[in-house]
Amino acid sequence: MHPILDDGCLQAPGPLLSCDPQTLLEQARALRSTARDGTLQQPLRGKRLGLLCEHEEDPDAELFRRAACELGADVAHVRLPLPSLDSAPHVEHTARVLGRLYDALECQGMPHGLVERIRQHVNVPVYDGLACASHRIAGLARQLDAPPEDARRYVLQAALLASLV
Repeated sequence: MHPILDDGCLQAPGPLLSCDPQTLLEQARALRSTARDGTLQQPLRGKRLGLLCEHEEDPDAELFRRAACELGADVAHVRLPLPSLDSAPHVEHTARVLGRLYDALECQGMPHGLVERIRQHVNVPVYDGLACASHRIAGLARQLDAPPEDARRYVLQAALLASLV
């Protein structure tokens, strides 16, 4: 099993990766501060992230792309043909290919069961709607002194850093 941020929890097999809300908030505050100072680094430079969603113009997809790109990652929109992923062999094959192409996958608007099946066949972090406003980590954004969209972006960035660096 590999790291997954889902419902606000980070699970990892090896070294403990923190998803303690206070740790994420501290990291988000640090990111806000460096963004204000213009000293934001790009610790995800060279990382390739796959954004699995129907429409890349969706506000949550745009938020994910912006958050990851500001940290230096390259984000590719992947539109999966969901009807063809009804069979286990198709899911397994597709997941393995995605795992070779990307360093992490953000799944938006996909059934939770499908996200779990994809996660079982890759060796990269798989996020289940991490950038969505309904995800639990988005609730942390209300505790930041920043406009709502900026606050969500900083918390999202903190979560990405917790699982990818």
